[in-house]
Amino acid sequence: MKKNILFVFVSVMLFLTACDVDPKSSRGFSLPDGDVLKGQQKFVKFRCNDCHIVRGLDEVNEVKEGDDLIMTVPLGGKTTRIVTYGELVTSIINPSHKISQRYLSTPVEEYGRSRMRNYNELMTVEDLIDLVAFLQDQYELEPVSRTYYAVY
Repeated sequence: MKKNILFVFVSVMLFLTACDVDPKSSRGFSLPDGDVLKGQQKFVKFRCNDCHIVRGLDEVNEVKEGDDLIMTVPLGGKTTRIVTYGELVTSIINPSHKISQRYLSTPVEEYGRSRMRNYNELMTVEDLIDLVAFLQDQYELEPVSRTYYAVY
């Protein structure tokens, strides 16, 4: 019995450590902190506001009367889930990586790919980290309200 438990424990430990040695792992990846104010300027410079609005930040939003709001993807605001640094970086450098279900079959995507412009050759690493700092600063974590169940 002890041998079986030891075998299971060793197997689980090997499995868990094996998950971390993939050459494509993001383990150890870290960018320096960006500047939120410069990021806001870069949001406008790269015309991110052509297709995105930042909730609660009218000075960067370019939505005009008659604009197609289906093409306006909102960013920021209250959320019950933390939007991670890695998710934001990935969304900028590889926007087709993950498209929200609510945008499938809308003008935001075409044939399963995001229609967001590719900025990889236009944007410096400093631009990227400032932009991500700005975007991350726009999200406000809202606690999930507790569900109370009646006693039966």
